[in-house]
Amino acid sequence: MENTEKKQVVFSAIQPSGTITLGNYLGAVRNWVSMQEEYNCIYALADLHTITVRQEPAQFRRNILDAYASIMACGIDPEKSIFFIQSHVHTHAEIAWILNCYTQFGELSRMTQFKDKSAKHADNINAGLFTYPSLMAGDILLYQTDKVPVGADQKQHIELTCDVARRFNGLYGEVFKIPEGFIPQNGARVMSLQNPLNKMSKSDENVNGCVHLLDPPEVIMKKFRRAVTDSDACVRFAEGKDGVNNLMTIYGAVTGKTMEQIENEFAGKGYGDFKTAVGEAVIEELRPIRERYERLIKDKAYLADCYHKADEIALKISSRTLAKVKKKVGYIV
Repeated sequence: MENTEKKQVVFSAIQPSGTITLGNYLGAVRNWVSMQEEYNCIYALADLHTITVRQEPAQFRRNILDAYASIMACGIDPEKSIFFIQSHVHTHAEIAWILNCYTQFGELSRMTQFKDKSAKHADNINAGLFTYPSLMAGDILLYQTDKVPVGADQKQHIELTCDVARRFNGLYGEVFKIPEGFIPQNGARVMSLQNPLNKMSKSDENVNGCVHLLDPPEVIMKKFRRAVTDSDACVRFAEGKDGVNNLMTIYGAVTGKTMEQIENEFAGKGYGDFKTAVGEAVIEELRPIRERYERLIKDKAYLADCYHKADEIALKISSRTLAKVKKKVGYIV
């Protein structure tokens, strides 16, 4: 599919650094699916970003294919969206270097995620970990993106992308469209089931804290039954009830029910009943995804056909922007 003038362009990317989580799905990927009708959607598997943390090559290759199949299984339609593999489209690496030279050291040093990841990977604080916001800016700006769906933790990167784009445009004219970060209305911020003050993460040290998209039903149920709550024994959304609030958020995101409806549904019932209901709702939400994934992962030729076609279209679109950028900088093109 080709870009059309009628629809705004949405760009979003996700890293294939292990299995897709329930948090990834409810916070981002489900919105990717719903936006396909309204927007001209360009999605990427951001494998260039992933190597800021050391990867075991064979496992990394499996993770990339698994992530691609998983996201397709969620409902990404290759006839409606462009869903490509970032490392296959060389314009991303090229523009990242150019934008590195238009991004200030001080701007990068203020990035919260750099500080967090440096603390977590103190033995490998590499240059890529520091400069990857420039690559992220390139990812977005290459497609003359109108909107970037983001979680609250990514707003800082969108602000930097806009700053770099304005700086470049100020020097060379209107080269880049200034993108707008937006938090989709139905995007849920899902926290760890064991430490609800932290976001649900595949790197959670407690395996019961994170639900994976492809977890078997019995594993999902076990994780929800072990979820942290409190001693209040009352299902209500309130300050200081982080574990219960998280479970209510998940249940609401999966069923479409409001917090008030959930409170009424479980009035007079204990946490055991509530946790079981949340587990059952999540299992039913993920069941068709898991079934589609099982079919897709067995058809590697079909997956390859999908990403090769998407890679080709992404390269064609992004090459237009890169050629303009290189010409403005003064390269011979």
